[in-house]
Amino acid sequence: MRELFSPIFERSRAVMNLGTAVRQRFQLVHVFTLCAAVLLPALYSVPSIAAHTDAAHTASYAVESPAAQTSLLLDIARAGQRLVAVGDRGHILYSDNEGLSWLQARVPTQQLLTAVFFVDEQSGWAVGHDALILHTSDAGQTWTRQYDDLDQEAPLLDVWFKDHNTGYAVGAYGMLLVTHNGGQTWQSIGDMLENEDGYHLNAIDGVSADGVFIVGEMGGMFRSRDAGASWETVDSPYSGSLFGVIAGQHAHELVVYGLRGHIFRSTDFGESWQATVVNTDNGPLKFGLTGGTQLDNGDIVIVGHGGTVLRSDDAGLSFSVKNRADRASLAAVVGSEQQELILVGQNGVQRSDKQGNDVAR
Repeated sequence: MRELFSPIFERSRAVMNLGTAVRQRFQLVHVFTLCAAVLLPALYSVPSIAAHTDAAHTASYAVESPAAQTSLLLDIARAGQRLVAVGDRGHILYSDNEGLSWLQARVPTQQLLTAVFFVDEQSGWAVGHDALILHTSDAGQTWTRQYDDLDQEAPLLDVWFKDHNTGYAVGAYGMLLVTHNGGQTWQSIGDMLENEDGYHLNAIDGVSADGVFIVGEMGGMFRSRDAGASWETVDSPYSGSLFGVIAGQHAHELVVYGLRGHIFRSTDFGESWQATVVNTDNGPLKFGLTGGTQLDNGDIVIVGHGGTVLRSDDAGLSFSVKNRADRASLAAVVGSEQQELILVGQNGVQRSDKQGNDVAR
């Protein structure tokens, strides 16, 4: 049986044991492979994406709560000097002091938000369940709805913009949306991919000038050499789910990662792959890896289940490994100006040193 997961879920697979409230809210079936996997209902039917949010659409706003900082968060990004994190119940938090304190944004949804991306210091997008897309033009302080599809009943899982106009969102059941006007309108282009079975698309990133790369369920890989005008299938080195892709410092260089600690590196835009095995005291790493980033100094940091924090200073050829004491699953990471790491996941947002150890608040 194919792995039917909602990569939130997978990012949350990353976030094992999401809790009864989250499970009930999304009526998900939890199937645990190596680490907890949160799956979409197997009997969903997937209509074509046609519904759009209009000005008359009304939505419940996320409830402001002091607990938001310690509740489930699935992604974090930089908006200039500001940090912006997204997660459960429509929570979006922002910090102007490198994560020492956080404020909660006004957000017109109570849906789970799975990913966030900023194209500059002010303009950003967040995505989540019901194919929801939110936009901010004030560095994450306030948000408006750009798109949703309530009939879709499936999440978007990642979002990436090439510039202020052209952006892509990927999600469950092969959802691939594109905009060429900054999100004023979105178009479904999933049929441009050779993905007839509708496998989930988990992550997207830009590689070099016009390259775009997507990874997903069952080892799915797709790339565009012309900024999304056309797409081709990439021969994958792995048949399990991949949850993230990180563009390297050099042209055509990228690192992908996913289930069971699998990491692969390519220097030719996916023409060939080299596996990177991360060894622990108990043998090769087996925790699922669900989020990652490249720091300003070029180091790559990847996080995942069991409080796993990996760091590479050689473009992904090797990684040091740290399993945090709390073993809480992590979903995403960014670097701080103090050479620390800002981690988000099962226990909300946390600050650590460069190897993943807690630092004093």
